[in-house]
Amino acid sequence: MISTAVDVSARRLAIGLIDIYCQRLSAHKGFACPHRLLYGESCSGRIRRAFSDQNLLTAVQSAAVQLGDCSRASAVLRERNRRGNVRCIVIPCCFPI
Repeated sequence: MISTAVDVSARRLAIGLIDIYCQRLSAHKGFACPHRLLYGESCSGRIRRAFSDQNLLTAVQSAAVQLGDCSRASAVLRERNRRGNVRCIVIPCCFPI
């Protein structure tokens, strides 16, 4: 089991990195999170909340699940686009899991 001090420090670091990603990279990448487009909440927001509310191991597991959910949301949006149900092309923000 990870000690409490290491757990808290690692989670704070993860949250800081997510914040930097949101402020410096996400706004300039040129496409939106498929999960946010489909369900209203971005991966970075959900993963940040996991690191705020859960222990390190559980948060890492939650992040992996979230990226899988985003990959599936991307597939749904691509299928909708293929059928002509939406007018934009969505580039996935995460790799297929």
